[in-house]
Amino acid sequence: MPLWSKLPSKKRESRPSWFRPTGTRSGRLRLPALTAAAVSLALTLAGCAQVDTTSPADARNHAATTSQARFGTVDCREAKCIALTFDAGPSENSARLLDILKEKHVPATFFLLGKRHIEKYPKLVKRMAAEGHEVASHTWDHKILTRIPDRQIREELTRTDDAIEHLTGRKPTLMRPPQGRTDANVHRICRELGLSEVLWSVTAKDYMTTDSALIEKRVLDQASRDGIILLHDLYKGTVPAVPGIIDALKARGYVFVTVPQLLAPGKAEPGKVYRP
Repeated sequence: MPLWSKLPSKKRESRPSWFRPTGTRSGRLRLPALTAAAVSLALTLAGCAQVDTTSPADARNHAATTSQARFGTVDCREAKCIALTFDAGPSENSARLLDILKEKHVPATFFLLGKRHIEKYPKLVKRMAAEGHEVASHTWDHKILTRIPDRQIREELTRTDDAIEHLTGRKPTLMRPPQGRTDANVHRICRELGLSEVLWSVTAKDYMTTDSALIEKRVLDQASRDGIILLHDLYKGTVPAVPGIIDALKARGYVFVTVPQLLAPGKAEPGKVYRP
């Protein structure tokens, strides 16, 4: 029984169309394996993928003193920084989101999907890059990378990278594995492709609710210095929550940065996984 079905019916909410509970190839799991799968999924959805990670602070502290990594206008060694990131776009909601970010002078990092997203909204991808946001990969078709052959992993990553480079003139250096699921094999392939993996520390689980006030509350409750916020601009309740999130966090003294700015003067290294 998948984890989703254990929720009381009155609390069960619609899940993403691309979410598919995983199991063995035969589709049958013994109880110990099912328990492990449920725990792993719960940890992943909470932003706790069980892999070795590097924090933004460690990336900054370990940087060479002569590093020329770009800070933008912020030095996160001194400022109280936080990164706003959006997965699985572009979507019909992305133009409004970009308007909000422009109005409030907030940079974001977009982890984009290829199929039905980049290929459907190429102008929005160009706009993201032109307005100073970091454009990164969330794979082509949201396949769980730990469950597919190497050839497919490479295709999921290179196809997306090529599409982004074609539109923006810059190949992505960052990627976010679907559902945060990654392992040593994915790290190895990312290293070969020049990609660093980025996880998160704050999740509003906006794929489970359309309540914008709840999304805002969840983010604000979890926010901390060097945090990486995970949101999805393709869901109805998310973009309306963004102005309140930005205003409240600015009032607390936070400065919004892209993920590369959060790591500077360190620089994301291919094959490494970054998470606060």
